[in-house]
Amino acid sequence: MRILIQRVKQASVTIDNKIKSRIGKGLLILLGIEDNDNNEDIEWLCNKIVNLRIFDDSNGVMNLSATDVDAEIMVVSQFTLHASTKKGNRPSYIRASKPDIAIPLYEKFCKTLFEKTGREIQTGEFGANMQVELINDGPVTIWIDSKVKE
Repeated sequence: MRILIQRVKQASVTIDNKIKSRIGKGLLILLGIEDNDNNEDIEWLCNKIVNLRIFDDSNGVMNLSATDVDAEIMVVSQFTLHASTKKGNRPSYIRASKPDIAIPLYEKFCKTLFEKTGREIQTGEFGANMQVELINDGPVTIWIDSKVKE
């Protein structure tokens, strides 16, 4: 399981010219799922997300977590995070899970984040053509792969 976290001032997801979800100050999380991902990956990543100290304290130092600042969170499915670009110029997405595996894991990921934060988690729509708008704050962008825990 891979995530790309962006600390944002605001973010939104639009589908068919209608805003599906929107957040203010918080985290936009792009989530990529592969077939061998499981509940252990979800638990580890969600713990990392809620405790990652990437928000500024009163001295302007990134020393506060999403929990500390009551950050809003949006999770958007992003199969292209598992793109392989080793051969040729057209990425391969063979490692990305198909919907029958990915959707339940995506939903469990969002539910687990809700349980850990006590906040409603905003989402995109799995498999939809989404327009994601954001104002990256910092910019702060962090990539985490649950299979690379060192």
